[in-house]
Amino acid sequence: MRWTRALALPAAGLAALAVRDLTQKKHAIRHNFPVLGHARYLLEEVGPEIRQYIVTDNNSERPFSRDQRRWIYASAKRENPYFGFGTDNDLERDEGYAVIRHRTFAPVQPAVHPHAGEETPVPCAKVLGQARGRTRAFRPGSVINVSAMSYGALSGRAVESLNRGCAEAGALHNTGEGGISVHHRHGADLIFQIGTAYFGCRDERGRFDLQRLKDLVAANPVRALEIKLSQGAKPGLGGLLPKAKITEEIAQIRGIPVGQDCHSPSRHAEFSDVDSMLDFVELLAAETGLPVGIKSAVGLVDMWDELAELMARGDRGVDFIAIDGGEGGTGAAPLAFSDSVSLPFRIAFPEVYSRFARAGIADRVVWMGGGKLGLPDNAAVAFALGVDLVYVAREAMMSIGCIQAQRCHNDLCPTGVATQNPWLVRGLDPDDKSARATNYLVSWRREMLKLAGACGVEHPGLISGDMVDILLGTRQATPLWRAAGYDDPSWGLPSAEQQQEIRDLMTGAPEGGSVPPSATATGDASTHPTASTPERLGRRGSDVIQDSNTE
Repeated sequence: MRWTRALALPAAGLAALAVRDLTQKKHAIRHNFPVLGHARYLLEEVGPEIRQYIVTDNNSERPFSRDQRRWIYASAKRENPYFGFGTDNDLERDEGYAVIRHRTFAPVQPAVHPHAGEETPVPCAKVLGQARGRTRAFRPGSVINVSAMSYGALSGRAVESLNRGCAEAGALHNTGEGGISVHHRHGADLIFQIGTAYFGCRDERGRFDLQRLKDLVAANPVRALEIKLSQGAKPGLGGLLPKAKITEEIAQIRGIPVGQDCHSPSRHAEFSDVDSMLDFVELLAAETGLPVGIKSAVGLVDMWDELAELMARGDRGVDFIAIDGGEGGTGAAPLAFSDSVSLPFRIAFPEVYSRFARAGIADRVVWMGGGKLGLPDNAAVAFALGVDLVYVAREAMMSIGCIQAQRCHNDLCPTGVATQNPWLVRGLDPDDKSARATNYLVSWRREMLKLAGACGVEHPGLISGDMVDILLGTRQATPLWRAAGYDDPSWGLPSAEQQQEIRDLMTGAPEGGSVPPSATATGDASTHPTASTPERLGRRGSDVIQDSNTE
């Protein structure tokens, strides 16, 4: 009798569900297969998780493969980031695969110790705002920085974790277009993004308000202003924050109502072409003293032709240009825009950079790049193309717990990163996650220093276009600068003066070396003119260690 009673309630529930399925007319599967038909929707919901953990191999998952995520997670936790048994990438058939060409004999060699370089600052090779004489010009202290993700798109605890992580790592934190919140005030220097809705610097009617911008800059650690023209996730469309993610706090910061989707316009109201955009840039720079730049995905290139032409005159110009690849995207977007609008980074960036190089003004601009560049191998290609600073977004999200559940758009992020749901957000601990963000940023810089050292240079910004090859399977290797359509292999490098400045700044960074040479190697210099010495093999001595785990 007890079993009968225990089963009666579930049986009644299933019977009621079956009746409901049979009588409803909206879903054919549920009508034809009552009760069982619900499994289809359940599998559809958990499909990404099943594929992520069970079905796919190490490199087939998108947008980030299991291997790529594993490296980010391990770096964030300071666990072993090494991989065993060689690459499982399909080098034999892959088209467009990038290979970094190491140099055997060079005055600079990569450090051997797994954690060497984590305490080493890796500053930008250029001074941001110097070319235009901005009064508050500065050299960014880190070549990797956190890209634009607004409070609203991310939870407050996620924003706080990233800000604290950036502060500890000396990186810049882009606010995103949603304005500055209390969560952005935990120590990191900020890049304030000005979107088409002018959140944080607009009046009651939604119009741009210069005085409010000046007041905002004066009250916060803002180091630069970024005018967002478009982004890789949805180029040509304005931002969208679903009403489910709009809390009272977010509504107050943005100056919007609660209970309605928040749409940003697709275009700016303060300018309508390149010429008027440069006037707006110079106005902001003059009124704030800050470097001012633009962020954009790349489509038709007539805008960039005109911008290079106008900047070549020397009287007006942007201080930095952030190119966002079409493969990027933390923001929710229509599928067609995510998949098929705007060029991927490796094509987009050379399209723009080459126009400024031909005009002889590439050195006047600090170049930023975004679109899966939080992975060191991708970043090495970006630096060889001419990037000075790297933006990371999804990789930074992963460092604080994102599992690529792809629930950013519906407020159901299970890890509390991209949701405003209090129940989900409470599981994200900023004390723990901020440390992981720091670990990821410094681990990335460590890897970049080692890649640069393998190429025989002191800094990632000195990796040139002839140090990277683009493969066509195992049939052909093309130097990157040729594949990118550059006229000269020196394109992408800073000026000679800027190169020397960054070499001087990197003095003291850890490098590889060797054990002491043998008596034969240190014989008479006249008979051994090329004898190896510690000075030749590593300017700052040997860091060779006896550790079987690094073999």
